[in-house]
Amino acid sequence: MLVDLIVENGRIHTGDPQEPVVDTLAVLNGRVVATGHEVDGLKARRRVSAHNRVVLPGFNDAHAHSVWFGTTLLETDLSRVGSLDDLYCTIEKRAQNAAPEEWIVACGYNPVLLHGAVPDRDVLDHVSGGRPVWIKHASGHSCQVNGEGLRRTGVMDQLHEELDGGRIVLDGTGRPTGVLEERAMSFVQDVMLPYPLATIERALDVATAQYAREGLTSVTDAGVAGGWIGHAPGELAAYQNARERGVLRTRMQVMPVIDALASIGGHAEEPARLGLGAGVHTGWGDDALRLGPVKVFTDGSILGRTAQMSDHYEGCPANHGYLQEDEKSLRRRVLEAYAAGWSLALHAVGDAALDVALDIIEEGISCYGTRKVPNRVEHGAVVRPDQVARLAELGVPCVVQPSFIPTFGEGMRRAIGPDRSAWSHRGRSLLDAGLPLGFSSDRPVAPGAPLAGIQAFVERISEDGLPYGPDERLTVEEAVRAATEGSSHVTGQHDSKGRLSVGQLADMVFLEEHPTDVAVEEIHAIPVLATAVGGVFTHRASGF
Repeated sequence: MLVDLIVENGRIHTGDPQEPVVDTLAVLNGRVVATGHEVDGLKARRRVSAHNRVVLPGFNDAHAHSVWFGTTLLETDLSRVGSLDDLYCTIEKRAQNAAPEEWIVACGYNPVLLHGAVPDRDVLDHVSGGRPVWIKHASGHSCQVNGEGLRRTGVMDQLHEELDGGRIVLDGTGRPTGVLEERAMSFVQDVMLPYPLATIERALDVATAQYAREGLTSVTDAGVAGGWIGHAPGELAAYQNARERGVLRTRMQVMPVIDALASIGGHAEEPARLGLGAGVHTGWGDDALRLGPVKVFTDGSILGRTAQMSDHYEGCPANHGYLQEDEKSLRRRVLEAYAAGWSLALHAVGDAALDVALDIIEEGISCYGTRKVPNRVEHGAVVRPDQVARLAELGVPCVVQPSFIPTFGEGMRRAIGPDRSAWSHRGRSLLDAGLPLGFSSDRPVAPGAPLAGIQAFVERISEDGLPYGPDERLTVEEAVRAATEGSSHVTGQHDSKGRLSVGQLADMVFLEEHPTDVAVEEIHAIPVLATAVGGVFTHRASGF
């Protein structure tokens, strides 16, 4: 038999317990067709030596924001500023090269690293030369505009209007600070969005090029085509265009936000349904680009203290956070989407929001059954012990982000205290409950390199070098499995990816060393030598 590719002379970790490590692998039509001695005698159009390096199944990020991440690579980056003065200097430099009426758009601002400091809207007016400024917070759940930005977006005309699921932050005198929380961000987005499709395609090009350099072969984009996180109503078209142009370097599972769905007419005896045109739903597509669950926001973020908690935030006895939508309306819309065939991905950060999310999922299962692509909870920043048991009973994986811990750990701990931080971004307890556990990053909210995420799963060390929920630590082997086979289970694609056994997609990452062969603190630094999707290389380091 003539195959497309043979990879030889490697330490190939298949994920198959019957034959966990082989030295050779054959690929035909994008899938593994033989491993080990089964390859003997096969002829290949191309042979590649792994030079005794490690080959793993490709890494899979089960929750990222690819378009958003790509746009951050095209915008002014504030992720490394160490002070407000650094921030002002960066905005000023950008403004010096901007047209007089141009918006200055910056991303990646992390108030936690500046101990909660908020840029002064008047200083932003000065350093921008009077241009409007839009600063996107790293959490994605708030943003900052300057005085000119407030004027251009009409915020000043709406100060006394009640907002559902959002807030215009005022200072002690009743003057807007420029901070807009949750749905209040729509003031800016209504002016600045949607992005042109060409911009989104460029964002996908640069984002997936970075993914390939890090060994990622599959990514789930957790929210497109609407709401505060979607960049254009036609965002799916940009995905298709990027694929056709050959710049979509990773397999993509795409979650439309529920705001992008519309009522679908049907027979009078059928339940009310929400969906995309013609009724397509979760599962539509192919191995390269496929519709995932519908993404639904129930609450906000821990860092912004907008996630809904059953107990109050530390030092803020009146603040429990809030839902982003009236609970009755939320339940109705989610069940209508579920009735139309959508699996559910419910963003629930606080434990009170998680109670609401699990009630809705349980009702959906009771009325319409389970789904092949699992229903899931996004983030679960606080999951009580009784909720771990309920997640297991319902078979609902909790998609956590280990990289939040070294990025925001102390910020989260200050907000929720030591007891609840022990229940935060769990790992061990979810595995022990029998749930699949996948790797995800929420990039660009936090760094997304999978090797760093594997290290964070194992270490659970905060940005100040302190243990964060140490009882939830994983072994290195478990963390690697989460980033490969675990994510394939969470995304409902374990039949085709996550291992390098016969019949699976030939998605591979070539590493200098296996994560178990280096010190834990060095896992993030293991060189990624090459990445292949379906046996086609999307990245090769110089000299490999």
